[in-house]
Parts: sequence; structure tokens; C-alpha cells
Amino acid sequence: MTDYLEIDWLLQDDEKLVRQTARRFVKERIQPLVREAYATARFPKELVREFGELGFLGANLEGYGCAGMSNVEYGLVMQELEAADSGIRSFASVQGALVMFPIHRFGTEEQKQRWLPKLASGEKIGAFGLTEPEFGSNPAGMTTQAQPDGDGWILNGEKTWITNGGIADLSIVWARTPGGVQGFVVERGMPGYSTSDLHGKLSMRASVTSSLHFANCRVPASHVLPEAKGLKAALQCLTQARYGIGWGVIGAALDCFETARQYSITRKQFDQKPIASHQLVQEKLATMITEISKAQLLALHCGRLKDAGRLKPEQVSMLKRNNVAMALDCARTSRDLLGANGIMEEYPMMRHMANLESVKTYEGTDHIHALVIGEAVTGVAAYR
Repeated sequence: MTDYLEIDWLLQDDEKLVRQTARRFVKERIQPLVREAYATARFPKELVREFGELGFLGANLEGYGCAGMSNVEYGLVMQELEAADSGIRSFASVQGALVMFPIHRFGTEEQKQRWLPKLASGEKIGAFGLTEPEFGSNPAGMTTQAQPDGDGWILNGEKTWITNGGIADLSIVWARTPGGVQGFVVERGMPGYSTSDLHGKLSMRASVTSSLHFANCRVPASHVLPEAKGLKAALQCLTQARYGIGWGVIGAALDCFETARQYSITRKQFDQKPIASHQLVQEKLATMITEISKAQLLALHCGRLKDAGRLKPEQVSMLKRNNVAMALDCARTSRDLLGANGIMEEYPMMRHMANLESVKTYEGTDHIHALVIGEAVTGVAAYR
């Protein structure tokens, strides 16, 4: 792929190796089937164990069968996966950042030993239940309740727009208790717990999206994540996932740019000259690669900050907001450069474009992240 600003010069050898491994996996195993998966709204579950074998699940976590990659290496993996499809990257992102991270960060040693190795290997699949039908950007309004009952808890409520929900063996579920918001591990098969998949999606079609239903669902005390208390804990998980998104969308943008660049060189019009010879085409390509390069530098710097323990949630908001908007612009511009061909499934732009519309919305909308940044620079909250 084009590396206009020689970003590779800033990467360490181990980071390049991780990226190359992910890129090869995408080329050999994901690209051959992603068009079919998207067209038929099928998540390629058969690849999950291979994700685990390569260390892509919970990649930046230590111990318990996790690969222990740096945060930059993890970001590069997300970039390569999303060059294939946002839905494929979302699976890995949810598994690692929203399921394995909270168990790793907030769970007991017994819980970590029980679930993390199986999640890291792909033997088990996880989901993250925070969003509700009536509460998306305002999770503080959640209505899902958990009431103490003997040596356990009774959950009632519903979560929706849950990636992996319908195929998940366990879900990290956030509910309101008499003592405040609490995180639980709810396993498939528990009485009163059921899931239903959302159909008719025109975006993220190679990904499973579901609703989780709790009707007097009994959860034993051993499934409470003891340190997962309050919305702050849930938001810590989202910060991990948003970081990965900020890297991932660069892959989608690069895939669109490379497709458009190659097409502009080979497509001939007007006296049999390649359309790349026209000023308007070059202006679009120049703008795209400039914005992609800026996004790469932003992601890499945030990765270095995260590895140094210095990355702040508001900085992740800038990463997610800027890079998703950039990728969506690149998808639209690239589609424009291909003309009518740009809408065909043979080319990836329309698929990336549709996926990125969802990525712009989930895990903090563009507007919410603008308000997070605004509060950081002014000291004044403006969420209402």
C-alpha cells in the first residue's frame, strides 16, 4: 500500500512483522470470502479459531493465552483487518477490547483463568451489552435492572445493537443495581437469557448484530465482575475499543484509495488518456493521501502514548472522530472516481462506505466525541 510519508520508517521491525502477518492472513483467508459474506449477510465464523491462533484476539493483553502485543502492534492488526471489512474488524475489536479487557481489568483471578484463555483462542466468543433500545449515546439512562436474590442476581431488561450477540457464548452486561451500575458475565444457556439477531442491515453485513433479552435471568454471584462498578468502568472498555477503531478505519481508507489510484491509471477516457492525467482526478487523490497520512500519524502517536501509559480518553475521541470521518470521505471520493463502476460489488468502496456509516455512529457518535473534545479544551461540559 502507498506509504507517502514513509510511516514505515517510524515503525519497529516487530511492528512491521505483525502487520505483515495480519496482511497475509487478510489476503489469503478473508479477501476471498468477504464479498460473499457481505452479500449474504454472513459472518465467517469458520475463521474465528484462526484469529486466535494468530494472537489477534485480546492481542494487547498480557497473560492468560493472550499475545501481549504492544498497542501499536494491536492497532496495525486492526488496520489490516478493516482493510478487508469493518464487520470483520468489529468482531475482533469487541472480543478483545469489550469482552476480554473488562474481564482482564475488572475480574477476579478465577474469572480470568476461566474465560480469558478460551476467548483468546477463539474457542469462546463474547459480546458487550451496554446499548439499549431507548438509550444509545446516553448510557446513564439504562433501564436494565439487576436485583440481588440470595447468592445471586436477577436481571431484567434488553440490550440492542450488540455485535456478536447472537453467536456469543458469554456477554459482558451492564445493569443498574441498588448500589449503582455493575458489570456481569452472562453465559448462553442461563435461564431467562435469550438473543435475537437484527436483520435487514444495509451496513456491517459481514458481522452479527443482535439484541439481548433478560427475563428474570438468574446470574450467580461468581459471574459479577467485582471491580466493574459504575459507568466509568464501562466507558474504560469503550475507550479501548475506540482506540482500535481509530487504527482500523485507516485500513478501509487505504483500500479505497489504492483501488481508486490503480483504477485512475488504467481507466482511459478522452483521447485514450488515463483519467489519472486529469487535474481534477489528481486533486482528489492528493487530498485523500494527505488525509490518510495525517490519520496514520495521529494513530501512531496515540499508540505510542498508550504504550507509555499516557493516552487520555479525550485524545482517543479525537482519534476516533477524525479518522472515521477521513475514511468515510475517502470511500465517497474513491467511489466518485470510479463512476458507475464504483457501485459494483467487484470494487470495495460502496461496502466500505456503508460499513463506515455505522462505524461513525457506534461507540460514540461524531457529535458526542466533539463534545468530549470540547469539554477537554474548555473545562465546560455541553452534553445537554
